Amino acid sequence: MKTVFMFPGQGAQKVSMGKALAERVPQVADLYKKANDIVGYDLASICFDGPEEKLNTTEIAQPAIFVTSVAALEAMRAGQLGAEEGLADITPDACAGLSLGEYTALYAAGALDFKNALSLVQLRGRSMQEAAEQRKGTMVSIMGLDEEGVDKLCEAVKAKNVVEDDGLESFVSPVNFNCPGQIVISGSIKASGLAAEMAEEFGASRAIPLQVAGAFHTRMMAPAAQQLGAALAQCEFLDLHCPVIANVDAQFYENTGVIPEKLMKQLVGAVRWQQSVESLLEQGYERFVEIGPARVLTGLVKKTTRAAKKKVTMLNANALA
Repeated sequence: MKTVFMFPGQGAQKVSMGKALAERVPQVADLYKKANDIVGYDLASICFDGPEEKLNTTEIAQPAIFVTSVAALEAMRAGQLGAEEGLADITPDACAGLSLGEYTALYAAGALDFKNALSLVQLRGRSMQEAAEQRKGTMVSIMGLDEEGVDKLCEAVKAKNVVEDDGLESFVSPVNFNCPGQIVISGSIKASGLAAEMAEEFGASRAIPLQVAGAFHTRMMAPAAQQLGAALAQCEFLDLHCPVIANVDAQFYENTGVIPEKLMKQLVGAVRWQQSVESLLEQGYERFVEIGPARVLTGLVKKTTRAAKKKVTMLNANALA
């Protein structure tokens, strides 16, 4: 049975994640200590005990989710997590991750060691936070529309020529294709708000404003992509042990040489998770294992497989266990 290991992105964080694992698995406790040394602050205590407001900041949430997902992966490999489901004996035929989770996928597939991966993730979170503070933006989850419908909604908002409070260009575009009927749009404040107001006119069942720091996966993140690009250019990527699917095009990385370019594009472009899952299904992948502090991806994959009329096995190595 062809198996995919998949890793969540920002939003999966929860206070207490990894705490129980670290208390009973020495390798996990050591991993968090190593992470503290790399990031230069007590990341473990924020994961374990909060405060929630601090954990939810982009700068902290991204390294926290990455480390906790790696902790779950290593505990699973050691037979200390999901052993009753046989997870310790499962190896991936491919890896995938949603947005931030793509870095964890690259780590799991051997392209990055722990220090380099965490350093990149820390920079990514910090630079995204800084970019969001330079210009305010937001994101809205549109429920019940397909890609064509969301495109029409965004075009209708553009035609309104909204004037933003900062006097800069108004825009909104689809950026996260999560599963059938769930697409997240991202952009400037007033344009995104208008899109939320108009969504039902275009057939959406709901429009849910998201609590995020900024307009992620848009050109507003260009300053972050510039910072990240410089670090990626200096990073050593190792040979992949298994294929990793890239968010930007729902295709497997051809080689490690294209990793920097695709990770930079991901920061300012769309995350095609639904298309990634559909591609994996078409290639015969039948078992999906979500590894990390949540079950967000499990729900998205179930909706995608249901729409594709495919039957798969879903397993979870949850870092809250």
